[in-house]
Amino acid sequence: MSTVRKHDVYQAIADPTRRKVLRLLAERELPVTEISSHFPMSRTAISKHLRILSEAELVRGRKQGREKLYRLHPEPLRELHQWLAFFDQFWDNKLSMLKHVVEGEERDLNPGETSMKKSDGKNDEHPREDDHAVQWPKSSSPKNVDG
Repeated sequence: MSTVRKHDVYQAIADPTRRKVLRLLAERELPVTEISSHFPMSRTAISKHLRILSEAELVRGRKQGREKLYRLHPEPLRELHQWLAFFDQFWDNKLSMLKHVVEGEERDLNPGETSMKKSDGKNDEHPREDDHAVQWPKSSSPKNVDG
């Protein structure tokens, strides 16, 4: 990340309120009063959240008359995405290797067999309990068995 930030991006986005603020600002530039209308907290509390987001360089503010308008500054999020993409690739590789190992072990345990299932989808070696259950016709059901 290019500059030294007063607040860590990870800590800034850890808070659900700040994440919602970022989603709002992704749509358009907004003043504090409009942002605070989306939350059950004071405008002062929202201003504190905006200050943290600003110090993490996730939002930028500009004066327009008496109001300050905030907008999303996505660059730190792009950097975060690139960092996380490394771990996506890491886990994809690990899961792919695990899949190959498991498939290799299955072939070793069952040489020559391609499937243990019959054409009706039931397992030949291990019948299920419901394989022997009575199947009542759909048009009739058991009435009173006693008489």
